[in-house]
Amino acid sequence: MNTSTAVALALALASTMLISLAYLREHDAAAALPVLSIRRPLQSAWALLSDRSWLLGFAMETFGFLLYAAALAVASLALVQSVAAGGIGVLAYVSARVMRRRLEVRERNGALVSVLGLVALAVSLAGGSGAGGEGSSGEILLWLAATAAAAFVVVGPGRGIVGVGVANGIAGGLFFSIGDISTKVATQGEGPRLLFVIPLILGYTLGTWLLQVGYQRSAALTVAGVATLLTNALPIAAGTVVLDEPVPSGVFGGLRILAFAAVTIGAILLARPGKT
Repeated sequence: MNTSTAVALALALASTMLISLAYLREHDAAAALPVLSIRRPLQSAWALLSDRSWLLGFAMETFGFLLYAAALAVASLALVQSVAAGGIGVLAYVSARVMRRRLEVRERNGALVSVLGLVALAVSLAGGSGAGGEGSSGEILLWLAATAAAAFVVVGPGRGIVGVGVANGIAGGLFFSIGDISTKVATQGEGPRLLFVIPLILGYTLGTWLLQVGYQRSAALTVAGVATLLTNALPIAAGTVVLDEPVPSGVFGGLRILAFAAVTIGAILLARPGKT
């Protein structure tokens, strides 16, 4: 593992911890506000922006994103996102402490699996650098469009099936994944790739908005948990499928795949609604 990759992974770890703590602060602040509504965006946005506690949480999330973007500038999307997947473990632990309860067995197992995945990821880096590919802009746009369509379906008719809070968490996570993938493409630098700043802004704006609405309907770990799962799992898949990021061959390649699977499984265990 070269120095730039090590720095990138350290930045990613700091980013996910900061963002996880920001989610908890935003949840508590949003839950205390008057009911937010997608149908009254300006009124709801003002309610959020005029609340100091929520603004502090959003500032923490923004700084976490800047650390994340810096990590993506020098390492592959799949690698950075795998480290970021550990953030749901931080979220589970801190939310349990705040609510003065013990983690359930499922939550402890999810955190353990995620940590083992991160260890496997670290070992796999000995088999090659964490540099990423570029992929086809057309294929990337198709992936983003399909993700956005899925988000609209979930937050529309889908909310009658899974509930408003979970639906907003799922849709928010889908839009955040659009922002994450677009961030990686935009950091690649020149010409048409800079236009991916547009879906970057739209993805993060809509994702943030949907999470705040979801926070008023469900617990932080339920809403942010399922959002974090999708925010990490989809970019990990996109890194290999549409960005052509290489996977090492042999034993190190097997460890890399095991690591991706482990952090995703850990996130699934933690994202499942439990006691609140």
